[in-house]
Amino acid sequence: QLQASGGGLVQTGDSLRLSCVAPGRFAMGWFRQAPGKDREFVAGIAFRDNRSTHHAASVRGRFTIFRDSAKNTIYLQMNSLKPEDTAVYYCAAGESGGSYVARDAREYSYWGQGTQVTVSS
Repeated sequence: QLQASGGGLVQTGDSLRLSCVAPGRFAMGWFRQAPGKDREFVAGIAFRDNRSTHHAASVRGRFTIFRDSAKNTIYLQMNSLKPEDTAVYYCAAGESGGSYVARDAREYSYWGQGTQVTVSS
């Protein structure tokens, strides 16, 4: 079971850090879903290589995914937040191996409950 936390209400330009504890080591990802929109990929990190990551174009340069292997925890550091980042953020775990970074939600088997991020203008 995945446990995501760290969401909240912030202002434009602020930062937040989301965290997600997994029951073991997996390929991990963050997705988000805004009201009335489809769930979209935000960032992913590979199973084997913590340096192998991918960030969606909309967040690249502002968000960073990273892992604390000792704690089986991934983080999403979100800087320079914008109102369009407002969404429920979900962490997900998958069984893609090696240095591959999964970007499709169908590649993830386990999902957390979601944490709300609201950015006011």
